[in-house]
Amino acid sequence: MSAPLTPGQQLVMAHISRRMQQGTQAPGQPAASGRARSMMDRRVFLKLGGVGGLALGLACASERAAQMATGNALGAAGSGAGMTPDGMPPGMTGEQPAPGTTPGQQPPPDEPEVPVITYDLSAFVRIGDDESVTIFIGPSEMGQGVLTALPMMIAEELDVDWANVRSEHPIASQEKYGFQFTAGSASVANSFQNMRQMGAAARQMLLAAAAQTWNVPVAQLRTNLGVVHHDASERSATYGELAELAATLPAPQNAPLKNDSEFRIIGTPRTQLAARLKAEGRAQFAIDVQVEGMLVGLVARAPTIGGTLASYDDAAARQVPGVRDVVQIPSGVAVLADHYWAALKGRDALVVQWNDGPNAGLSTAALQGSMMAMMGQGQSFATTGNPDQVINAAADTARLTAEYQLPYLAHAAMEPLNAVADVRADSVEVWAGTQGPTAVVNDVAMATGVPAANVTLHVPYLGGGFGRRLVNDYVLDAVEASRAAGRPVKLIHTREDDMRAAQYRPINANRLQGALDAQGWPVAWVHEIVVPGIFGAQFAVEGAATNYPYAMPNRRVTWQDPQIGVPVFTWRSVGASHNAFVVESFLDELAALGGKDPLEVRLRLLSQSTDQNAPRFAAALQDVADRAGWSMAAPAGRARGIACHMTFGTIAAQVAEVSVDAATQRVRVHRVWATVDCGRAINPRGIEAQVQGSIIFGLSAALYGQIDIEGGRPMQSNFDTYRLVRMNEAPEIEVNIINSGAAITGMGEPGVPPIAPAVCNALFALTGQRVRSLPIRLEA
Repeated sequence: MSAPLTPGQQLVMAHISRRMQQGTQAPGQPAASGRARSMMDRRVFLKLGGVGGLALGLACASERAAQMATGNALGAAGSGAGMTPDGMPPGMTGEQPAPGTTPGQQPPPDEPEVPVITYDLSAFVRIGDDESVTIFIGPSEMGQGVLTALPMMIAEELDVDWANVRSEHPIASQEKYGFQFTAGSASVANSFQNMRQMGAAARQMLLAAAAQTWNVPVAQLRTNLGVVHHDASERSATYGELAELAATLPAPQNAPLKNDSEFRIIGTPRTQLAARLKAEGRAQFAIDVQVEGMLVGLVARAPTIGGTLASYDDAAARQVPGVRDVVQIPSGVAVLADHYWAALKGRDALVVQWNDGPNAGLSTAALQGSMMAMMGQGQSFATTGNPDQVINAAADTARLTAEYQLPYLAHAAMEPLNAVADVRADSVEVWAGTQGPTAVVNDVAMATGVPAANVTLHVPYLGGGFGRRLVNDYVLDAVEASRAAGRPVKLIHTREDDMRAAQYRPINANRLQGALDAQGWPVAWVHEIVVPGIFGAQFAVEGAATNYPYAMPNRRVTWQDPQIGVPVFTWRSVGASHNAFVVESFLDELAALGGKDPLEVRLRLLSQSTDQNAPRFAAALQDVADRAGWSMAAPAGRARGIACHMTFGTIAAQVAEVSVDAATQRVRVHRVWATVDCGRAINPRGIEAQVQGSIIFGLSAALYGQIDIEGGRPMQSNFDTYRLVRMNEAPEIEVNIINSGAAITGMGEPGVPPIAPAVCNALFALTGQRVRSLPIRLEA
């Protein structure tokens, strides 16, 4: 059976479940704190007198203008480390790095250090007397842009110049930031109102400070781009000048928010605040963290899934130059060394005996056979009408049965799993790229017996997550190794470790039956699913029993958990990643059986549907079809396919244009048109990038993704055998965003599910071959 969830995973999954059930309702946030703190920083603009000061000021102003011209709004807090260079949490006194530098890097010698005083108006907003605005964001940044989109919400209501805004992760704190996790494409949707309230509250505090300073009513004041104005007396003061007093004032509750028509930041395209740091290689990820006295380690793990350690001999490993210790931890044997290479060679020198465990006989081929044998045994969901009777009564030419199978998939994030831990008698300090900071703190506290209040978690940038970094095994490995060694330890997964010591997207099997009416329109549908459950049935039937918008008078969906002992967990778009492929492909099969156009079938069923989101589906489908020229023939040698799906409240419709090399049967995806409806676009540029990335991610899985298990051992281990789409294979992608006015939803995952069925439907139109298993394999 599937591995039990840790307490941290259970908390995360409960929040994802609530997200699915409640849509976009945002969780409560703690009230803002008004206590002022100060710290040292480098001025961007020097307020010095005399000719020297003027020259320095002009030089710095020119530097700022150049940064603005290139879209660089980064500053000291934009290092992404989530901490000050000496390891202090934000808000404590300490020297911060210069704008555009990483911790420990000295500024250029021609830019002198001068003090900047900063003040915290809340746990989210810090203002410096250099007019810098640092915004602290709880959700994790893994390329999806939360360190830009969420600051846009605060900056909008705060009414500041976007060029002065920077952002970073704080030290993890549930007290200050609520339950911190990044999953379910929920960050923007759950934060929209709360982040705006944080910005509006800070603005009101600055207005109150100006009113108190000038002894005038707040009602007579206005703000504009970081300046408070009193028009009657022609007085003005910058936020930096007012911040010290404002930070001592109480934070208002329910500060008034702007009308949508007043937005000047929300809804406008913005480059990620961290873009330059990442492009120049200066962004700090967990794998970059260095701690004094730290050892670097790798873990030898059982080659079979669920295997255990029998014995080991570390004599040869300890002779490798640079190896400092070898320790046993729950997941295996950790070799600790001065650097990665020594740890790797030391691990190679270990002599280890393993017990294969209960999964030694597992193979994916046998699993698929046993799962297909379970059809008819599942629990029923979404039952309407009498589908069996309608299907059995239909003529052979008006009914269809099809079987679909999909493999295990790895997350394969670009940054392999890693974490740094420093375990002491009464405290633990951790640096980890994690999607669930609160869960990490709780799991570390439980593992060590140290109170959660004494667990300090820094969250650097994540080099990809896709759901894998919601499972905290890699963090706990570092914690256990540090506790055993008595020193700080950075544990790193090799790429092979990352793919084999994994939490896979589940293997699954499906059988579908459908029937048409006398006019060739679908009227009956049975979908049987056998797939390992993640948090029960919810994700297993996601996109099949739920998020199914089509009118179908006779319908039933069933689910059976095959209870396989392979660890599985959330993979980008979770159950929708496999169910959307099956549903949208089989709908195309029924359209072909009835001689109907696939778009026409979808639009007709949507027009008859009582699903409240059916009009949004139809609008997205019509938009993407129009832009792709669906009614016109594809270029010679090519064909188009269409698919759509709703994931976490966001609707994505896609058309893919494909060709096939006749000699090699190699599939080429030339173009993808995508239309998304996420209610409201906060950062259109970020949404476009998310959709592009999702399509490449989903296309990689459709064309190449597969984890095979033989003798209980995963076979694929690196990008040579677990291929991703390469640059020369990437299609041209055109994205359109529909601002439907629906409740705001997220964009991290919804672009993934439609791409596989769109491509496979196009392949059927081109070749007549129906693809029912992934990755795609066409017959010669």
